[in-house]
Amino acid sequence: MPAFRFEAIDAAGKAQKGVLDADSARGARTQLRTQGLTPLVVEPAATRTRGERTQRLSLGRKLSQREQAILTRQLASLLIAGLPLDEALAVLTEQSERDYIRELMASIRAEVLGGHSLANALTQHPKDFPDIYRALVAAGEHTGKLGLVLSRLADYIEQRNALKQKIVLAFTYPAIVTLIAFGIVTFLLSYVVPQVVNVFASTKQQLPILTILMMALSGFVRSYWWAMLIAVVVVATVVRAILRQPGPRLAFDRWMLSAPLLGKLVRGYNTVRFASTLGILTAAGVPILRALQAAGETLSNRAMRINIDDAIVRVREGTSLSRALGNTKTFPPVLVHLIRSGEATGDVTTMLDRASEGESRELERRTMFLTSLLEPLLILAMGGVVLVIVLAVMMPIIELNNLVQ
Repeated sequence: MPAFRFEAIDAAGKAQKGVLDADSARGARTQLRTQGLTPLVVEPAATRTRGERTQRLSLGRKLSQREQAILTRQLASLLIAGLPLDEALAVLTEQSERDYIRELMASIRAEVLGGHSLANALTQHPKDFPDIYRALVAAGEHTGKLGLVLSRLADYIEQRNALKQKIVLAFTYPAIVTLIAFGIVTFLLSYVVPQVVNVFASTKQQLPILTILMMALSGFVRSYWWAMLIAVVVVATVVRAILRQPGPRLAFDRWMLSAPLLGKLVRGYNTVRFASTLGILTAAGVPILRALQAAGETLSNRAMRINIDDAIVRVREGTSLSRALGNTKTFPPVLVHLIRSGEATGDVTTMLDRASEGESRELERRTMFLTSLLEPLLILAMGGVVLVIVLAVMMPIIELNNLVQ
């Protein structure tokens, strides 16, 4: 039964809107009048949603990662419970609290009722459901394990969001310390140093070199702060434009993999995404070459993505997956060894899941180690800068005290 989006007013003149199922637009209006509502707008949900997507997305309206995980989990639970796909989508439409999600689910359900597969219906909403999401759904429909695939996909999204949140929270404190330190130093240079040092400058006393340099830096900050701000914006814009080019971006990504400390974090984060995605795809029965290609597309590092392309060529030529990934010299040896064990036992999916879990824990450990190392370094750096400023202010006072004695 098609879904219709409506806007109506009740007997008190209060506006109401939502989505309902009816055989036709006339049937939808009849239902509204039966409920004591006066219909103003009644139209197919899919038509309205498609027509408004550009405007909605331009305002930042789309599914959040949390909402995507919840919807996937709910749909998987309903399908595993034996509910037909159209009825499961109808349940999600009715229980959605946000209007955008309600219309999105109604649009997808209308496409499914029109004879399209769920994967094809999701292609109408690429911003809400990325390519890898649609590829997994298509694999689940093809193998008849849509509920199982969606359940694993929900696990993957939740684990990815949790890992990302832990990494962001770990770096939040160092970022706050850096921001506060920058603000304090700027305040000292622009206000405190000129107020104190100018007192001694008016006495025509010979100032120490450190004090003179600090006064020059203070004057530069006060006079040309706007130029410094513009320079930072220009440099950031130029760097961003350069990194959009394939060549410089590839060189930067290769450097990131070999960078001290940071390289292991980048390698570990991409390994977790690759192993998790490949595990879901192999569990859904996707051919290994297609699974490798889809898992490689989830990598944010282009150098690692190129290595996956090389591995695909080797696997196509008959090389085992573990040997192909080992020849890239990119992924951790633990991942390669676990995949080799899975090939020997015939259970690659379980080994990929173990590799993803182990690498996720290792990534968390490295992140905590790096942030615990950054915190004292930032405090020491801030203390050193403040010490230099204090010395620049106190040295004239000490010299004046010596002259008085």
